[in-house]
Amino acid sequence: MEKVKVFLSDPQVLFREGIHFILSGEDDFEVTGETTSNQEAYSLIEANPPHIAILSMQDAKVSGPEISRRIKRSLPSVAVILTMDKKEEEKLFAAIKGGASACLTKDADPEYLLDVIRLVSQGNLPIIEEMLQPGLAAMVITEFGDLAELNEQLDNMLASLAPKESQILSSIAAGNTIEQAAAKLDISEATIRQNLRLVLNKLVGNDQARAIIDAAQRSLPSIIRGTARRDGKAAEYVTREEFNEFKDHLMERLKSFIGELA
Repeated sequence: MEKVKVFLSDPQVLFREGIHFILSGEDDFEVTGETTSNQEAYSLIEANPPHIAILSMQDAKVSGPEISRRIKRSLPSVAVILTMDKKEEEKLFAAIKGGASACLTKDADPEYLLDVIRLVSQGNLPIIEEMLQPGLAAMVITEFGDLAELNEQLDNMLASLAPKESQILSSIAAGNTIEQAAAKLDISEATIRQNLRLVLNKLVGNDQARAIIDAAQRSLPSIIRGTARRDGKAAEYVTREEFNEFKDHLMERLKSFIGELA
């Protein structure tokens, strides 16, 4: 049986060595490399992709969500687990959008740590369970609401919530447990988790799309060809033809990862 290859990165040497020690006692895991920074980790992961990368949420140069975003863009088969001192909603939401499969606190029990890593190695997304928190569910709803105007300007290139997904998130945001939400919406808990997985994929896809839009805007200066006078002030403008050219270029770049998230 092929062993699950795991790469480790954390600035705290003792913590990193502790995970290495735990994994070394298991027959189904193999630590293929380790380092102290996410930036160096990316180079090593790119050269020798593992199945799972366990990386630090906090890093002096490249944050956990950002390194996760880079990995999922270039190496979508590599699953990312982010470690943090304490689970906070803002950090968890950033990790979700960045494409992390799971988040672990540094005081996690060894058995729980192994359970999560095994679940991730099987293609599961334990981070979905975090979306069952009312505060995080509310953040997800707000995120899609904030994107609505931009999405309209982009001719609906970004993903939006389906009605059932909105109902589920609203029920959770209102403080209902998954059992209560399932009963009120007359659906199974499995259906709720399936829909949350779809929502997660949309969040990751939109986050990647926005990064590509920003990059495309920087790399396509010719899109903005001139200035016009608006209210007596100079203003940049684009023609509809130029916008369509810009949009087509974005679509080509989005194709590289949309299939991975479908």
